[in-house]
Amino acid sequence: MEHPAAVFLLPALAVVLDRILGDPAGWPHPVRLIGKGLDLFETAARRTGVNLRVAGWGAVLLFAWATWFVVAELSAIPYLGLLLAVYFAYAGLALGCLLKDARRVAELLDSGDLTGARTALSMLVSRETAELDAPAIRRTLAETVSENLNDGFTAPLFYLALLGPGGLWAYKAVSTMDSMWGYRTDRYIDLGQGAAKTDDVLAWIPARLTAFFLFIVGKRLGLKSATARGRYRDDARRMESPNAGWPMAAAAWLMEAQMGGPTVYFGKVKDKPVLGPEGTWWDGAKLHKLFRLAAKTGTLTAWVLIPVLGLIRLLFA
Repeated sequence: MEHPAAVFLLPALAVVLDRILGDPAGWPHPVRLIGKGLDLFETAARRTGVNLRVAGWGAVLLFAWATWFVVAELSAIPYLGLLLAVYFAYAGLALGCLLKDARRVAELLDSGDLTGARTALSMLVSRETAELDAPAIRRTLAETVSENLNDGFTAPLFYLALLGPGGLWAYKAVSTMDSMWGYRTDRYIDLGQGAAKTDDVLAWIPARLTAFFLFIVGKRLGLKSATARGRYRDDARRMESPNAGWPMAAAAWLMEAQMGGPTVYFGKVKDKPVLGPEGTWWDGAKLHKLFRLAAKTGTLTAWVLIPVLGLIRLLFA
């Protein structure tokens, strides 16, 4: 049985390591292994001609169970398992890396290196960046930081604190699957259905918690949280995703800068709903204030989720 203190200390240590280390280049990462497994699964499914919708739902069950089982078993190894548990917990969080990479894009843009900013941004997003001008780069960067505050930090921390490293990586398996297959294109509309819907369910509570914590921190930073609270829900509900719009709309209204609008994916323009006050734009100062807002929101999230969900976990252990 896991020591009660570890229920609280392991997530706390993971948060600290994530903020300090981020995702060092060249280090092994479980997401890459999951991604390779998903590529092999997709190739096999298409070659055998099975029903892709059924195969996709099967992949959700298979990869979520397999990652939970492997991580839990490795973390239970005497002595070595403790180190592995720390690694798995830390590697599942991505706020440190997100903020580091986002600041790098912003700094390139501030220095006038538009080409370098486009290239660096392309490492963070799935949309096309080659033709983006400076305002569009800033808007894109704001969108990915606010959305991934939930996807890369709040949601995985939620499952780490509630279920341990195994539960965290079961969630990450589904999230990775959704990132790879969750597109409404001819290629993935069937294969990715299971991952997309499962991810929607798993991220539902964390997304709303992220927005809630953004408002608490925003008020402390002197942002116009009262106006934002009165407007962001309507914007969030207009998004195709039931979850992405909550942290994005909250950040857009708090920062008084628009998100959404025409966006190019895979050569096609997608007109996304406008979030935040229309006709407002992101500048360098707003971006850096957003990074500060996201960092402080991550800290508050950890302070709340780790003890609360840890207690729930102990009560039902």
